[in-house]
Amino acid sequence: MATGWDWESGDGLLRLDDPVEWDAAFERGERSLGTAVIGLAFNCSLEEASPRIVRATQLPDPDQRGFAFTAAGTVARLNNALTPELYGTLRAEGRRGFAENAIDDTLTFVPFRDLPPRFKWWKVQSTGSDKLLRWLLWPQDTFWELRETLRRRRS
Repeated sequence: MATGWDWESGDGLLRLDDPVEWDAAFERGERSLGTAVIGLAFNCSLEEASPRIVRATQLPDPDQRGFAFTAAGTVARLNNALTPELYGTLRAEGRRGFAENAIDDTLTFVPFRDLPPRFKWWKVQSTGSDKLLRWLLWPQDTFWELRETLRRRRS
């Protein structure tokens, strides 16, 4: 641990702020690259973190891959933007599985006008399905609220 980073356990890697250090660890095949890429998302510019996040989404360890997608969502939250490469990676992974939360973060925090066409469509779909669900559940919610109100009055 000459560099101050514990790649075996992942301790301290959320503070990683050196993309060159991440690249060297990637070349060495270190264990906690997904954890470290979250650190890059917090501590580096979008342009510096993006190519490392994209590489980390291809890691063989499912846990570390999941962390890479967490990093993608994190940069969307912090920067209100993604790079074309990150959009492509999220689109290729799809709306389910590892990328689900990262895509939701992107749709929430990146302005609609800045989204690529596929993401705009997903935003419209998601907004429409949320509204439809509210309309469908409203009568049921009203019924249960009325029932509880009548129960309290009888007691």
